[in-house]
Amino acid sequence: MYDLVDRGLSEVETQRFAKDGFLILRGLAAPGVVAHMRAVTLASLDPLLGPAEFEADVNYPGAPGSRLDEGGETPRRLLHAITRDPVFRSWASSAAIGRVIAALLGGPVCLAQSHHNCIMTKHPGFSSATLWHQDIRYWSFDRPELISLWLALGDEFAANGALQMIPGSHLDQLDRGRLDAELFLRPELPENQELIDSAVLAELWAGDVVLFDAQTFHAAGMNRTDAVKLSAVFTYHREDNHPIPGTRSANYPSLRVAGT
Repeated sequence: MYDLVDRGLSEVETQRFAKDGFLILRGLAAPGVVAHMRAVTLASLDPLLGPAEFEADVNYPGAPGSRLDEGGETPRRLLHAITRDPVFRSWASSAAIGRVIAALLGGPVCLAQSHHNCIMTKHPGFSSATLWHQDIRYWSFDRPELISLWLALGDEFAANGALQMIPGSHLDQLDRGRLDAELFLRPELPENQELIDSAVLAELWAGDVVLFDAQTFHAAGMNRTDAVKLSAVFTYHREDNHPIPGTRSANYPSLRVAGT
């Protein structure tokens, strides 16, 4: 449908990912792909085309208290992205993307349908802040070796709630007491605040991607601008890293990614 941006990873980039637990790649999605994804997403928001997760469902800071409150019908995620339009599946499962992910995971890779596979939205006025967490807390696989791919469908910066990453946190083995009941970092603990103080902002422009290890602690603020922020997010695992039967990770079959 559109030309794909095809690039490999340098040894420096693979080493940086191994050290920091995340990697920003500029312009990985061509402008035509971004424009198509944005158009599909905006059409799916008005009127809302489900399935969707709402800000009121997550009870994060800044979210409406319930669906009945003002802003309670504000969507947070449009689910099942790869079934919404062929552009999402063709780009996310392309050989160009597969080669990048395979270089980091060290073998043939699959796109998970059970996790992420969504378009994240941050709306003015009713968006929530996401506290410090690891994606792996939601997932059940033989090994915790998964990578999230976050594609900016518009510019992302501090004011509209861009991601923040704690470099090297994917290598930390934290005591359970440093996490709260929902497995977020407890910011009141001095040892956690030291980690948080080391965070960096993943500032992105439309078409940029940030890849991050499922064990990397990350967070995001509220959208304090007057424009909605849109991001397509996908999760990948090696073909030989299987979801544990009976868990949410096994709800939908993963898709083998081309070229790996």
